[in-house]
Amino acid sequence: MRTAPAPSAKGSVDGGLFAAVDIGASSGRVILGRISTGSGTPGANTADGGPARATLDVVHRFPNAVVQCDGGLRWDFDALFAEVLTGLAAAGTVAVERGETITSIGIDTWAVDYGLVNKDGELTAQPYSYRDERSRAAVARVHGKLDPARLYATTGLQFLQFNTLYQLATEPALGGLQAMLIPDLIAFLLTGQRRTEATNASTTGLFDAVAGDWATELFGPLGLPKDLFPPLIQPGETLATLLPSIVERTGLPAATTVVAVGSHDTASAVAAVPAEQEDFAYISSGTWSLVGLELHHPVLTEASRAANFTNERGVDGTTRYLRNVGGLWLLSECQRTWAEGGYRPAIGELLDAAAALPPGGPRINPDDPAFIAPDNMPDRIRAAARNTGAVLPDEPAAIVRCILDSLAAGYARTIADAERLAGAAVAVVHIVGGGSQNGLLCQLTAQATGKPVIAGPVEATALGNVLVQARAAGVATGGLPQLRSIVGAGTSLRRYEPLDLISNTAKN
Repeated sequence: MRTAPAPSAKGSVDGGLFAAVDIGASSGRVILGRISTGSGTPGANTADGGPARATLDVVHRFPNAVVQCDGGLRWDFDALFAEVLTGLAAAGTVAVERGETITSIGIDTWAVDYGLVNKDGELTAQPYSYRDERSRAAVARVHGKLDPARLYATTGLQFLQFNTLYQLATEPALGGLQAMLIPDLIAFLLTGQRRTEATNASTTGLFDAVAGDWATELFGPLGLPKDLFPPLIQPGETLATLLPSIVERTGLPAATTVVAVGSHDTASAVAAVPAEQEDFAYISSGTWSLVGLELHHPVLTEASRAANFTNERGVDGTTRYLRNVGGLWLLSECQRTWAEGGYRPAIGELLDAAAALPPGGPRINPDDPAFIAPDNMPDRIRAAARNTGAVLPDEPAAIVRCILDSLAAGYARTIADAERLAGAAVAVVHIVGGGSQNGLLCQLTAQATGKPVIAGPVEATALGNVLVQARAAGVATGGLPQLRSIVGAGTSLRRYEPLDLISNTAKN
């Protein structure tokens, strides 16, 4: 494993200040991002000859979790939005203290979940979480009305029981209501404008992967109103300025705009992959692992459907050709279970102990639906190992190693399948997000794929969010390669080779 030094910021000057609201399934942040451009010219090199760089400053962190409410697992959206306002107020205060002004706000969250809003703009209930089991029973009902092969040929979306169309099939009545995906719902409450951002729309199962618009021909057979979702907006387009009530509550200037970004957090993360070439695979590693390729066109073949690959919209009209693979949710749930029993080791201690174990231990299927809901994860993982005929000791180190070996094997299978199905060849694998900090996972992935792994940035989602805002403001210019060069210039990346030894990688 080789570590590149972080570049110097010498000679940089302010190129704009942007607020990123970045919310995942377990936590959220409001982040201030700045693009340093050196000469003040958009996209220019810095005074020391280096390219523009992005810097981030987290001004507010808050938890996010599903709650048992009204007979199901739901998001406490009212509390979530209150935290967003608190974070935006904090961002405004920091900007004023620095003598600066926030140019715009961008919002990204997880996908598929939505809130129902009535004609008066009121949220009818707290949004369900995709981890609720309600949509499982709706799958057969939906497929009885629309053949899965037809669905895939139109939407290109992989089958997941919690995809939006299956959730909507459980709703008793939708007349007079609009479904607003979580980032769009936040943007609506900030601006009063109803739109659906395209990258997140592509995760609903109701979006035409080729036309890049709503697949309205699917709405009728499912009994869905054709105006169920607001019109689309593309990343980089300005939604509106803040409502007066939001200006009053946050103290932000009335001219502050909300700009659509890749509002599906994976779309923003992929936009910030610091790739220097097109033949790369990416792994956005967090609660879930999103593993795939960036393509110029969707792959809608029957073989692709059989492999359960998805074609989701990316920034600049790209296709994120990927599969969901289980993620670090398995590890975090194990830690939660162990903590409830009084065992609270540091993550570094767990990884060191796991790295010391010999290879060839038990593996499980990390994206098995049995792991979706919160529960006793160590017991479920040991049961899954038993189902394969293996015996997994009840030792945390063994369970952690099983999780990481299984994830790395899943990553390798998925990348190989993507190469085959898309007719592409991958030279390097980029891991971004929280998993890029897990040296053992990165090294195991390099060994499983037989390809070098470049780890970082951790904050890829926020960087992608900020960069799209910066380009909309004219502070950054160019396409995705130019935006990615900004990420690469300002990030310390780690490279893992397939033949490197595992020892001493857990701490790095």
